[in-house]
Amino acid sequence: MKRESRWTSPLRMRRGPGWAAQSPTWREAQPALIAEALKRAQARPSGNWFVVGASRDVVADGRPCGTTVGGVEVVWWRTDVGEVRAGPGACPHLGAPLRDSRVVCGALVCHWHGLALDGGAFAGWDPYPAHDDGVLVWVRLDEVGREEPLRRPVLPDRPAPGSAVDAVFAAVGRCEPQDVVANRLDPWHGSWFHPYAFVDLRVVGTPRDESDDAFAVDVSFRVGGRLVVPVRAEFTAPEPRTVVMHITEGEGASSIVETHATPLTPRGAAHPRTAVIEAVVAASDRRGFALARAAAPLLRPLMRRTAGRLWRDDLAYAERRWRLRSTGRFPG
Repeated sequence: MKRESRWTSPLRMRRGPGWAAQSPTWREAQPALIAEALKRAQARPSGNWFVVGASRDVVADGRPCGTTVGGVEVVWWRTDVGEVRAGPGACPHLGAPLRDSRVVCGALVCHWHGLALDGGAFAGWDPYPAHDDGVLVWVRLDEVGREEPLRRPVLPDRPAPGSAVDAVFAAVGRCEPQDVVANRLDPWHGSWFHPYAFVDLRVVGTPRDESDDAFAVDVSFRVGGRLVVPVRAEFTAPEPRTVVMHITEGEGASSIVETHATPLTPRGAAHPRTAVIEAVVAASDRRGFALARAAAPLLRPLMRRTAGRLWRDDLAYAERRWRLRSTGRFPG
């Protein structure tokens, strides 16, 4: 008779050294290696697509969403058939902020004088291409990106729709997108800078060229006390403003964390501001994961809180990097 596989816990008991006793990583974290990975990322095409927010936040006949991207005011909303529309954030009539308007029967209705926009060109208002990938909303801004446009954004591989639990966290820092990306392309800082989240981190593979451009990491996620979940993860940068962490081995294999850096201020601004929009898409082949999917509304706030704690530190890291660069004091 075929033996049934027995349930095993994803948790392990850690017995390694404490924070001060771990091996230093500064020799391995070579500035030139990180800079080369960043340079390759910045050279890849984005097609002028920018992540602006979470798909779940855009509700049919709800309030529109709005922000600035590269100094350009943008508004987006969902029509009554579920499609996302986007365009300039100022009303073409007298410049009202359309993000404060209302969506009625799928059309954006200005709250100053009632001008209605259905997402098509009207009275000098021209829409921007928008893409809803089911987790995030992207808007294409050719005047900001200044690249050859692409029909669709560069999307990473994700777990199959309906098989995962996703949550999106957003924060804003005083830095440029490259500072956020550089932070993510430095995996060596994980267990030093975030000991409450990561332990026993070891970089087991670094980029060699365009065909092998991933940082591979063995790391344990801290659950509580000495309980950890060990995994192997790979960090890649598929386009200039995105870094993706794929869990390739261990619990939650195929889960990903997408970190997107969207500039809010114009290129070369004296006081730049960048939005970090991070999507966590968690999956598991365990039978019990169906319960996690059912409990997704309860889990999402916890997932966002965990991401927020990490980004409280990492935005300080990115902001510090920008300050050093802007004053010519950054090493290297």
